[in-house]
Amino acid sequence: MSSMSRNQPISTVMLPAKVDSVTATGVGEMLLAALRPGARVIVDGSQVVYMSAAGVRTFASVLHQAANMEARIVFCRFAGAAWDCLLVSGFSELLEIAGTAEEATARLEREPRLSTGESLHPRRTAG
Repeated sequence: MSSMSRNQPISTVMLPAKVDSVTATGVGEMLLAALRPGARVIVDGSQVVYMSAAGVRTFASVLHQAANMEARIVFCRFAGAAWDCLLVSGFSELLEIAGTAEEATARLEREPRLSTGESLHPRRTAG
């Protein structure tokens, strides 16, 4: 991790109660507004009571853009149906998820986790 990202403050984005096709665009804009090169962002899902596939797709898009900026995002405090949506979609394996805001902060203060080699958007080679 560069010294620039260690000096970046950690920002927190609180998600609304519903992350679905109606709110996904606004949620995406809110998350993107928190991103800058080297940013460290906590996405707090404690208020989310409903999430659809559109919400999960929004997270994937934001994560792709965060990776391009060398920014880190840790999701935290998802429960109930929202957590189930992350599990069923398989995104719980791709997202960095913490149980509490404190755990999310601790993760962002440490070195980033090593990449497992998986990508949300694998690069294809010609041929």
